[in-house]
Amino acid sequence: MSEKSSSSGSDEDVDPEAAQHVDVGGVLSKWTNYIHGWQDRWVVLKNNTLSYYKSEDEREYGCRGSLCLSKAFIAPHEFDECRFDMSVNDSVWYLRAEDPEHRLQWIESIELHKAESGYGSESSLRRHGSMLSLTSAASALSATSTSSFKKGHRLREKLAEMETFRDILCRQVDTLQKYFDSCADVVSKDEFQRDREEEEEDEEDFPNTTRTDGECNLNNNGSKEKLFPPASPKGRNGIDFKGEAITFKATTAGILSTLSHCIELMMKREDSWQKRVDRELEKRKRVEDAYKSAVNELKKKSHYGGPDYEEGPNSLINEEEFFDAVEAALDRQDKIEEQCHSEKVRIPRLSPVPPGDAYSTIGTHRYAIKVEENVQNHMTYSLQDMGGDANWQLVIEEGEMKVYRREVEENGIVLDPLKATHSVKGVTGHEVCHYFWDTAVRMDWETTIENFNVVETLSDNAVIVYQTHKRVWPASQRDVLYLSAIRKILSTNENDPDTWLVCNFSVDHNDAQPTNRCVRAKINVAMICQTLVSPPEGDKEISRDNILCKITYVANVNPGGWAPASVLRAVAKREYPKFLKRFTSYVQEKTAGKPILF
Repeated sequence: MSEKSSSSGSDEDVDPEAAQHVDVGGVLSKWTNYIHGWQDRWVVLKNNTLSYYKSEDEREYGCRGSLCLSKAFIAPHEFDECRFDMSVNDSVWYLRAEDPEHRLQWIESIELHKAESGYGSESSLRRHGSMLSLTSAASALSATSTSSFKKGHRLREKLAEMETFRDILCRQVDTLQKYFDSCADVVSKDEFQRDREEEEEDEEDFPNTTRTDGECNLNNNGSKEKLFPPASPKGRNGIDFKGEAITFKATTAGILSTLSHCIELMMKREDSWQKRVDRELEKRKRVEDAYKSAVNELKKKSHYGGPDYEEGPNSLINEEEFFDAVEAALDRQDKIEEQCHSEKVRIPRLSPVPPGDAYSTIGTHRYAIKVEENVQNHMTYSLQDMGGDANWQLVIEEGEMKVYRREVEENGIVLDPLKATHSVKGVTGHEVCHYFWDTAVRMDWETTIENFNVVETLSDNAVIVYQTHKRVWPASQRDVLYLSAIRKILSTNENDPDTWLVCNFSVDHNDAQPTNRCVRAKINVAMICQTLVSPPEGDKEISRDNILCKITYVANVNPGGWAPASVLRAVAKREYPKFLKRFTSYVQEKTAGKPILF
């Protein structure tokens, strides 16, 4: 997980209160689908966006997907300490880190980018305060309106409130009118008194002036001029307080009357509107129910691609559904294999077979002693009869083939040893073991393998092999690392045939370490063959019609993981007989018409 600053520009251009983003990049395992499972991807956290690429070297080709962090929800997994999920609406990314510490670092970095992305930081609120305030006000108004509507305040109640307001307003106007009248009377009296005082002062200044009734003076042309206008309620400023109050009262009454008329019209339509609202609410309820049903159905189907439903200690899929899914996947593989087999043209492979004596000696490589121990154990115990106290159960019998099983469990993991006996005409034990051991032809007959490679060649008759098996969802993908050795065991009795044996047992190797993608299985398998020859008639040479190969196949497998015991036993019962018949048919096909190899 690497980090680098993504800010640019001079210090003066950067807001000192804004946090600087740090680009984060690293490898995370991402759940792809139920076929390929977890795959390593290069994940980059930049500019409030989480993007992923197939690898770090392929970033120039563009990202394969991205999520906006401002709307993303982060959920650390409840049981898997390395996993966390990112979701935006219906899009979900399942991610796994290398260890819990790396997961914590990723989650903290994502949360930091999300907080500093401008959708909730303190500096963002200051920069967009006005808009947020308007939005908050609008939200409050909307909430109030919705609340009032939900409370069911009817128009009749609103009309009663308006009538109350009208009465209060009219009383207030009457009070104001009285106040204005009083003010007008006081102003008139004051002005009249002031005019009288001015008149007396004028008489002292002009003693010879003749007045008529104390109201008029004679001017130069002999006309009369009014000296004191009569007192007026308008006052000195000419404002008709009473008229203004009457107008205000009339205007207010008109507005209220018009509003009452509108309310009456709305009341007449209220019933029809209520019916429409009821119908719309009913439609909305049906749509919401349909949406919830669709979401539930989608969730039920999501396990076909989601990691929460694959094999694991906390899998959400029950045992019966697990078995049905595995059986359906195996059926699909069988159909694909049948189609490929009918269309495939086998390419002849030149696989030289060393002489038998080359396989009868003990090797000198570092695993030679362990190989010899396994060979002796199989020769001692694997060829024993099925009787006695071994508790072998016959589970399948098809012609010459019989399959036995002994039920064994350790810590809840099925470790049932399997043993199969079979007789195949026209082939020898050497030929059967050669084709079972030869890595050059392994992919010709083994249909359950996805990848296969030889890690190390120890000797001419011993190799270390790593192989991954095709995934059968919801089971996790398995891989195996094992040593494969072929041996010829010479008979100590002239009347008994020699024995050919191939033993495969798990080992460790630095070049094939376990990974998070697969569950590492442990195996100890042996293919033991003996050739029986019936004498030909007369002087005829021995042909393939005169030979019979007795096969004993023993398998001790620890599958690891958390697959249910019933599923493992059912799969073993189904697949082992198919494998044995498929392989022996392949050997018969390869050896037909060729010289017999004893």
